[in-house]
Amino acid sequence: MTFNGNVHGKWILLGEHAVLRGCPALAFPVFGKSLELRWESAGPGAPFQAMFKGERGHEFRLLFSGVFDRALELIGRPQDPTLRHGTFEVQSTLPVGAGLGASAALSVAVGRWFVAQGAVEERELFEFCREIENLFHGESSGVDVAVALENRGLHFERQSGLMRSFDMSWQPQWYISFSGARGITSECVSKVKSWIAEFPADGERVDAQMRGAVIVAEQALTKVALTDSERAARFESLRSAIELGAQCFADWGLSGGELGRHMDWLRSKGAAAVKPTGSGGGGFALSLWRERPAAEIENQLIPVFRDDHS
Repeated sequence: MTFNGNVHGKWILLGEHAVLRGCPALAFPVFGKSLELRWESAGPGAPFQAMFKGERGHEFRLLFSGVFDRALELIGRPQDPTLRHGTFEVQSTLPVGAGLGASAALSVAVGRWFVAQGAVEERELFEFCREIENLFHGESSGVDVAVALENRGLHFERQSGLMRSFDMSWQPQWYISFSGARGITSECVSKVKSWIAEFPADGERVDAQMRGAVIVAEQALTKVALTDSERAARFESLRSAIELGAQCFADWGLSGGELGRHMDWLRSKGAAAVKPTGSGGGGFALSLWRERPAAEIENQLIPVFRDDHS
């Protein structure tokens, strides 16, 4: 008996952190970054082992056993030998701690394995994976898990459970790029919560600003622009929304250091708008461009849509 599951990473346009408090989030798969989980049964009583391969596979070496053990605990079978046998292989191009949803990808891949074993119902998979991901986030909103499961752009709302396909009427020139520093999601989440507890009025203001940015971006991307002036207006609205999101990260104290310097570099090279994507504190930045960047710049960036990876 074998299992093979492939899960893509994700990037978030807007809604980070505030999604935990009711703000919608707009998130998309990163088709150029993925995690593959393979398994081959060796029968009950055989050794249980895991191997890690690929560009980033080794980064999951310390994470896999914790995720698997947490999954066993969630189904109430922590010592069940019928689920603890065979050989797993993790291959990944997804970096850990960079804001591209590596923890969600691993949680979903393991969750799908448990479904394949008949230990978890398909209808329970989203919540099962979200509970696993709490290991990393402390409190997972579920947006990363949702995109990993659905493998499409989503408008996601935690409180209502809404996961609506997000279809754009046009595709901007935008990219993600690594800042050179890793971020720890749970620490970033805790930092924002502590700041809000200390400055509740500011916390409400920034959450409202992020919600407004989501609304503006969604309208800019979904409305059809028929004339050049309409297209220019849509671009300007999207640019403004991304900069509003960037200001939220600055208010939370999550866009300094190497991430801040990388964002400044992107702006100096011509990016029209730049913001962190993910939890911040490091990881990747999202950049919007009026025109395709010069080749020497574009070579350092990752295009975010499928067509750019064909």
